[in-house]
Amino acid sequence: MKKKLCTLLSALSLGALMLSGCGNQGAGNDADTFVVGFDAEYPPYGYMDDNGEYTGFDLELAQAVCDLEGWTLVKQPIVWDSKDNELNSGSIDCIWSGFTIDGREDDYAWSVPYVDNSQVIVVAVKSGITDFSGLEGKVVGVQAASAALAVLEDEEQQKALADTFQNLQEFADYNTAFAELEAGSVDAIAMDIGVAQYQLESRGNDNFMILDEHLNSEQYGIGFALDNTELRDTVNADLQKLKEDGTFDELAEKYGLSDMVCLE
Repeated sequence: MKKKLCTLLSALSLGALMLSGCGNQGAGNDADTFVVGFDAEYPPYGYMDDNGEYTGFDLELAQAVCDLEGWTLVKQPIVWDSKDNELNSGSIDCIWSGFTIDGREDDYAWSVPYVDNSQVIVVAVKSGITDFSGLEGKVVGVQAASAALAVLEDEEQQKALADTFQNLQEFADYNTAFAELEAGSVDAIAMDIGVAQYQLESRGNDNFMILDEHLNSEQYGIGFALDNTELRDTVNADLQKLKEDGTFDELAEKYGLSDMVCLE
């Protein structure tokens, strides 16, 4: 009986050891992987390139962190509206996708801020709209669940401006919003300045412009589950290493974000 009991205990111990080796960075993935949830249509932070590969400033930074840690990066496109469900279910280890800290400070375990960002309005040059007053009675597009939408719905920020619009129309992504702007179905788009600059460069600066007045300013960070501070701290330390060795600034320059980064 004692021999059988010892055998059983040994088997249980071995099983526990094997399970401990299948732990993860966050909530349910292999210990050697880092699963990053991102918006796949949010250039220059995350998008699909001409070769059909996911890339962008955030994803290349995530890859650099994985290189330091010996992890395998898993790039997991997510529906932005469902980002919290993805994080809380353990499908992803973090939300790393031009993710605004401001207004969400208590909702996630945040990394250090690494990009200063503003919310702006983009219009077609031929529209004749030159300032916020020109938006009165106009249809303005915005991404669903975005920081720009939050700003325009906030009584203490820009809801008074949004109340002058004919309509605030939500889109799943900004590529669709720009297609509607080109077609004349919307008169303007509210969005992050970094994304706006990328879209203007890729589509032709002569056709669109960013209004001088900004809706607000904010900072980007990486959002982890509230109980996952250990992984957050590891990534923070790696970001500092990437800043010190020049990798961070090289990537910022590559994606045209040198004037916006704030990682010290």
